[in-house]
Amino acid sequence: MEKMDHMLVISIEGGEGAGKSTVIERIAAYFEGLGRDYMITREPGGVRISEKIRDIILEKKYTEMDARTEAMLFAAARRQHLIEKVLPALKQNKIVVFDRFVDSSLVYQGYVRGIGVDEVYDFNLFATEGFLPNLTLYLDVDPALGLQRITSNPDREINKLDLEGLVFHQKVREGYLLLLKKYPERIAMIDANQSLENVVESIIKQIEQRL
Repeated sequence: MEKMDHMLVISIEGGEGAGKSTVIERIAAYFEGLGRDYMITREPGGVRISEKIRDIILEKKYTEMDARTEAMLFAAARRQHLIEKVLPALKQNKIVVFDRFVDSSLVYQGYVRGIGVDEVYDFNLFATEGFLPNLTLYLDVDPALGLQRITSNPDREINKLDLEGLVFHQKVREGYLLLLKKYPERIAMIDANQSLENVVESIIKQIEQRL
């Protein structure tokens, strides 16, 4: 796959209720203010085929789905999204901002589901031909607070991950903290327990270092 190291690719990660959607809106406004061309996209999803795969993965009734099946579906959706939407945007010199990317699979399937972080990383690198963000912003929130935010937001899309108990979400946080130690040159932690304005300020500082 063609190297695009000169382009800025950002992924936003975090547990449920970390505030990713709101933060991404603020990032979009920041790039608008700079007059920079950008694209916001989400995973799983972003293009027609990937959105269909998303429907299957996150459907609440498919509780029998095997963890490896789930992980491979995420990788398949990621591949299609990358080829069809992300790489063309980068060729147009757009900044790309992901609402979740490969680190979500490493945490949710690799660590929490117990498949293995390295195993999930390897077949995702196969799917993406080694494509990774330049900067991953991990929004770190106390799992209990994250769940509280979910239940208090009537407009939020509820998926099967939201229905998991507190122990599951605590393990998600453990997984992200593990990745933070494993890939410190790429992943930056943002304290998402603080006010939205402080969160956004911290994020902008990280982005400015790479513009």
